[in-house]
Amino acid sequence: MARFIHFSRKKRLGKLSRQTRWAPFWTVPKIYGIGRRVHPGRHTDVKRHWRRVKNKV
Repeated sequence: MARFIHFSRKKRLGKLSRQTRWAPFWTVPKIYGIGRRVHPGRHTDVKRHWRRVKNKV
């Protein structure tokens, strides 16, 4: 990538990085009830890793 990153590209990369984060921990008891132990990463929409899947930015 170039040394200088345009602001529009940085905005798009920021949005993509927010999509891959885990959901907040409080979503698990809200969805499944108290007692169920589920990983909060299940509730993220986009499962992407920087090494596996490249994005067209």
